[in-house]
Amino acid sequence: MIFDLQSHTVEAIQEKDAWRVCDFVVSNADRLKRFFPKTLELNLNPTLSEIFVTQKVSEFMTRKEFLFTLKEKENRTIIGLVYLKKIDWQKKSGELAYCIGYQYENKGIISKTVRYIVNWAFNDLGIKKLEIIAHKTNFPSVAVAEKCGFAWQKTLLQHFTPPNEPTLDMELYEKYNERSLNPIKIN
Repeated sequence: MIFDLQSHTVEAIQEKDAWRVCDFVVSNADRLKRFFPKTLELNLNPTLSEIFVTQKVSEFMTRKEFLFTLKEKENRTIIGLVYLKKIDWQKKSGELAYCIGYQYENKGIISKTVRYIVNWAFNDLGIKKLEIIAHKTNFPSVAVAEKCGFAWQKTLLQHFTPPNEPTLDMELYEKYNERSLNPIKIN
């Protein structure tokens, strides 16, 4: 699956992406260490990235989790990642998480990508509810949630513990597939 946007493509993770994922993660380690510590830990060198990518390709194929790469069109460098994770097929729900390289922030790339993935999840997968969980000080992530039509629901108390930090409260944003909502009949 490929979404072809003006400045970049959005693609399902592929085996051949291991080196590119490693390059992206290592060059953005400072950006990823707080809210993507596992992704960072699992991609600190090419060997680890090969294992990570193999697992993510398998998870994509079995519909357990979907990892997308954002690639520059010109040289195919990975500039970001978007996860559709914590999928509950019975409840038809999931969570989105995203990160982008420092040199590509504030260009609307993640917002465009999230909109495409939301539409794909709703229309192709039959997902009814998507969540984004962000820390209130992560202003770019909060802005993406709001720009993409996610509504703030509540504060999740002591929800996430970054490495070497106290546990943080996180903000829950949700978006519902409007086609899946049952209209209320008034007689």
